[in-house]
Amino acid sequence: MTGSTPAGTRTSSAPRSSRTPRGRRLAWNAGVLGCALLLHGGSATPSFAGASAGTSAARGFASARAGDLIEVTLDQVRPTQPSLGYDQIFYKLGRYSSTKDEDRGKFNKRFDDWCETNGQGEAASVDAGATLADPSSFTCSIPAGQETEDSLAQMKTVVVGPGGTLYLTDGHHSLTSFWEAADGGPKTPVRLRVTANLSRLSTAAFWQEMRDNDWVWLKDENGRAVTVDRLPSRLGLSRFHDDRYRSLVYFTRGIGYDRADGSAEFLEFLWGTWLRDRVDLSRYDLTSLASYLDAVRDASEAMTDVPGDTVVTDGRTADELGRLAEWNDGEKDTKGEFGDLSVPLDDDKPGKLAFALDYRSRVAASPDCTRTVTGRRTGALLVASGTTCLDNARLTGAVLVTSGANLVVRGSTVTGAVRTVGAGTVEICGSTLTGALSVTGTRDRVTLSGPGCTANTFDGPVSVTGTKKV
Repeated sequence: MTGSTPAGTRTSSAPRSSRTPRGRRLAWNAGVLGCALLLHGGSATPSFAGASAGTSAARGFASARAGDLIEVTLDQVRPTQPSLGYDQIFYKLGRYSSTKDEDRGKFNKRFDDWCETNGQGEAASVDAGATLADPSSFTCSIPAGQETEDSLAQMKTVVVGPGGTLYLTDGHHSLTSFWEAADGGPKTPVRLRVTANLSRLSTAAFWQEMRDNDWVWLKDENGRAVTVDRLPSRLGLSRFHDDRYRSLVYFTRGIGYDRADGSAEFLEFLWGTWLRDRVDLSRYDLTSLASYLDAVRDASEAMTDVPGDTVVTDGRTADELGRLAEWNDGEKDTKGEFGDLSVPLDDDKPGKLAFALDYRSRVAASPDCTRTVTGRRTGALLVASGTTCLDNARLTGAVLVTSGANLVVRGSTVTGAVRTVGAGTVEICGSTLTGALSVTGTRDRVTLSGPGCTANTFDGPVSVTGTKKV
């Protein structure tokens, strides 16, 4: 709140012995949550909106006002962009699963990230066995109810749509990282700040308002326009496509550009659109730290070299998009953000790229799609050759995969039995299957979970037998 002083200031020494009194533990109650700044005046006023899961939750969110803080679980928000920068997520997941932070006497970064997203500064204490899914197992430096204007500005934002549905307008990468973390998941709770309530608009009028306010990004990972029906229905890495330029821009932060208060919505996508015509990523080996760093250097130098008044994209100039006046903010390449980014994995404090590449090396590469099914489809699906991909599809009907063919199912719903016999690769991630799943004699691999594969929901029996690798 205005004029408040953060409590429980973090210290860098002996964090595991640091304990905040239980009275300051995060309390997920309407009476405790919700100090928000009024958008029109900047003065502080208590405000809270929240509800139980499902339809009742949507009804509760429909009463939220601009500026309210609302408590949600990750599965209650809908995306407003079709792609993510996977390598940004991989950096977070690599660091979250590492002990490097603890080895240096720090708290694992996932707790700092959660506290910041929740408007509560950084982690103040972390119990042994603490998890993101249980906020009572750790504390933040700013207790709920004592948020500051600066801490509230770090929160992620939503717009309330028709029926009280929440549409995430900032924070897709952070919240997806929490979803994919080993101790997170779709029921991880977090608070979000309401940008606007458009729940009384028709669906068509709602999406027009979202476009008019730049609250939705309707371009795919290759910069091509898409329609709103191509947006994922939920968070979870496997429901998004991978935009390599979005990752590239993330790694140039503090080197070629920087974010500031009032930055454009989807800022990194705007820079990525511009860089797509200037930096050819096919020229770099993005599995190599040295080559990836070359790509970051070339992209960030292009950003700082362009005159600040140059219109980059969407009518916005380079300066309006946070262009830095000097590359690496005037530091040598061994210093500053570029120097930090260059640190290898075997160092005590690796750079973001090292974590990202290490995690990516654990993600199985999907075969290229020769046929792609999207949207709604009714009827049985036979996969007799090549690779059939179900990409955010809604399929009603059985699926049969015969010898040598591949099946990749990502972010989809299949109502019907799925049977594969002697398939090459079977990959099912971030999907819901209602019906039996039978996988027999797969020649290459079966992937139903693991790094880069969002957990599935199986509403029927699952049988995987006679495979070389599972």
